[in-house]
Amino acid sequence: QVQLAQSGGGLVQAGGSLKLSCAASGRSFSSSAMGWFRQAPGKDREFVAISARSGGITRYADSVKGRFTISRDNAGNTVYLQMNSLKPEDTGVYYCAARNFAVLSTVVYQYDYWGQGTQVTVSP
Repeated sequence: QVQLAQSGGGLVQAGGSLKLSCAASGRSFSSSAMGWFRQAPGKDREFVAISARSGGITRYADSVKGRFTISRDNAGNTVYLQMNSLKPEDTGVYYCAARNFAVLSTVVYQYDYWGQGTQVTVSP
């Protein structure tokens, strides 16, 4: 059974940093796309950052470029999101996701597995 277990998150002041982690188990995702999405209250879930595979291509939402960094461990089954210079508009529930393919996708429904979500709150 595939599981994505998230950790990290919490409350931080604007300008601060947080790091999210997501460890996958049940199968190898070293050759699969993994990434991070977020959902603010009353809004749709949106793509934040994605990684094609361990050491591969990455893509970021324009709103987080230059502030967030996605990375994966050597085995490719753990994905991280380092978030710097956080803004109040970054507040939301963050979800890690994985798909059965290496091809990058920013589309929510194209991801097959999801973490439990973790709250990130940035105060002004």
